[in-house]
Amino acid sequence: MKPPPFDYRRPATLGEALDVLAEAGPGGKVLAGGQSLIPLLNMRLAAPARVVDVNRVPGLDGIEAGPSGVRVGALARHAAVERSPGAAAAQPLLRQALRLVAHPVIRNRGTVVGSLVHADPAAEMPAVLALLGGSVRLASLGGEREVPAAEFFTGPMESAARPGELAVSAFFPALPARSGTAFHEVARRHGDYAVAGVAAAITLDDDLRISAARVACVSVGPVPVVADVTAACGPRPAASVDWDAVAAAVRDLVEPEGDIHATADYRRHLTGVLAVRALRDAASAAHGEES
Repeated sequence: MKPPPFDYRRPATLGEALDVLAEAGPGGKVLAGGQSLIPLLNMRLAAPARVVDVNRVPGLDGIEAGPSGVRVGALARHAAVERSPGAAAAQPLLRQALRLVAHPVIRNRGTVVGSLVHADPAAEMPAVLALLGGSVRLASLGGEREVPAAEFFTGPMESAARPGELAVSAFFPALPARSGTAFHEVARRHGDYAVAGVAAAITLDDDLRISAARVACVSVGPVPVVADVTAACGPRPAASVDWDAVAAAVRDLVEPEGDIHATADYRRHLTGVLAVRALRDAASAAHGEES
């Protein structure tokens, strides 16, 4: 199929992009990587009056890594972030999750920030941002605002970005010392969206007991489902955790829906299994072990 008619704009500066978006109002859509928007246009599931292509706007493709975390610009491609040594060192969960995103050809074009704004509850990057307590920076003619992940994802395919706003970057915080992360998912075919998936982060205390444990689950709710499972995991060494109890705790927190790919009960069971796998691998990483 072909997309419906729309007005195409290709601004050359950030200011021009914000002007064009403000003028378009609710009828404007931003084109960055296009890996979600173009299929929606072609299937006529989206019909914006104006498409604003920001690929010529300078300064939006940065990847800034430091002790506090990683800031990813709006035009930073999945592949660039995945391959960034600095990003992997500051926040390993980024690379762990990005390796699961679709296929290399998609990752070469798709953008991390675009995936966040698309807000698909089956996607990996929203879960990563939610688990880490990151944020998205939105710019408009009125200025900039930083929206925390807990407020950014408002529903399936819905975010806090307002008409006239452009998501210019996202921030993924680093974790404390003796922390580890992991991401596990199950898809019907390699590269498909996950039937269920879990990102996990664990922090150990000075005695190598679990002092903090969190998971973010995908494909089991309208937004990423974040759960603090510290009480079920600690304070004790990972080797002495009752992992069956942890799986049960996670299953009790999710309310998945069934569809043609999986029943709700299967998704709930699978989420518990994946949570234990991810948490165990995160604990191993926190110990400095290979998972």
